[in-house]
Amino acid sequence: MAYTTINKSTDYFNTVLYTGNGGTQTITGVSFQPDYSWIKKRSGAGNHMNQDAVRGSTKHLHSNTSDPEVTDATGVSSFNADGFVLGSNGNVNDNSATFASWNWKANGQGSSNTDGSINTTYTSVNTTAGFSISSYTGNSVAGATVGHGLGVAPKVIMIKQLTGATNWTVYHASLGNFAKYLYLDASNAVATDSGNFDNVPNANTFLLGSNNQVNAASGSKYIAYCFAEKQGYSKFGSYTGNGSADGPFIYTGFKPAFVMTKNTSGTNNWTMCDNKRNTFNAVDKVLNPNVSTAEATNNPQDFVSNGFKNRATESNTNSSGSTYIYMAFAEAPLVGTNNTPATAR
Repeated sequence: MAYTTINKSTDYFNTVLYTGNGGTQTITGVSFQPDYSWIKKRSGAGNHMNQDAVRGSTKHLHSNTSDPEVTDATGVSSFNADGFVLGSNGNVNDNSATFASWNWKANGQGSSNTDGSINTTYTSVNTTAGFSISSYTGNSVAGATVGHGLGVAPKVIMIKQLTGATNWTVYHASLGNFAKYLYLDASNAVATDSGNFDNVPNANTFLLGSNNQVNAASGSKYIAYCFAEKQGYSKFGSYTGNGSADGPFIYTGFKPAFVMTKNTSGTNNWTMCDNKRNTFNAVDKVLNPNVSTAEATNNPQDFVSNGFKNRATESNTNSSGSTYIYMAFAEAPLVGTNNTPATAR
């Protein structure tokens, strides 16, 4: 029996590295037209740049700040069939600087979704990969619902207000309670507030509280990125650190291409690692979604055929007794429809 029907993970998620030229250039090699591109300068400080097809490529958000949306044609000016076109903005195309881009496929700009009490302006959905992007306008009503289009309940939701300076609010099913949340743009430990999410998401909608971060009135606009697990392609879970260089092994059921983690027990940075910046173990080139700093070398992990293993005692990824949540996407499934198993690195 096939472990997953997604044999080519790069049809839905791919990391692409490039070097800036300070002018304009077209980045290729994504293998699909991106609907969500997250870009970060590696060789120096710079804001994380988040843009998507629902809002339009020229509108960006910074995962490391609470800043509202900015429109800038010198950032990502357009998406194309195999990547994106850059302008001269130093956060995406500084001359001679190195960059990482993480790219997900949804379904273009999408269309309105009427499943919830708040109709979305656009919802772009890829049910095969378990990813959707929804734009909506808040109404400040606790219990309001928004359609995500996935057909199954998402395990992770990241919401950012576009029109105000509020934190990125993150729901992760492994936090154990719908009222527990994290901020993507901050290092805070997990906190509890039912004013963000009013209950657990279901197969059709996610449920909002009335906090400004997710559901302010007066025409406040929002973007929501929703992720559902797909066997052999994505996994969103938790683990407990042991504070040892022989750290915990986390089973995902695939060889990871990308892993993002957060210590929910303490005040620590989020971490992002991938299979392109490190092409062999240990995977130790790290960027942090909540800060603008350059790439660092620390928090080593091994990416193996069926998961990842921590190889350090650093508190961002493996403090003894601390709880961590993670998001992981596959390079290759453990076994696909061709019955060929993934190999170790």
